Amino acid sequence: MAEPNPTSNYEGSIVRVGNSRGMRLPARFFQAHPEFAGKVQLTVVADGAVLMSAIPISEPVDAEEDPVLTSFLGFLEKQMGARPEDIVAADAAQLQRIAKLVKGVATE
Repeated sequence: MAEPNPTSNYEGSIVRVGNSRGMRLPARFFQAHPEFAGKVQLTVVADGAVLMSAIPISEPVDAEEDPVLTSFLGFLEKQMGARPEDIVAADAAQLQRIAKLVKGVATE
């Protein structure tokens, strides 16, 4: 089976579930992304925008973990696996631009 496109868009709807509300997503979303079979974490990233992350069944959620960064790193991992020919070494000019961007940034 082909690797699903990690940037695919899906449309759903808000539905009433008992006294609560839920989200109904198309079956093709769950077929393409089986990691969403259990619990999820929702993070509001802007007005009208939510990041939904799958919570691994065997791993606890780290309260200090940044869900946006974690999702981005997961995206990079999938892209690197799917298209290793696109990986290139950073050149000196790129490293200089990066050094300017992070100058004075405290890291842990």
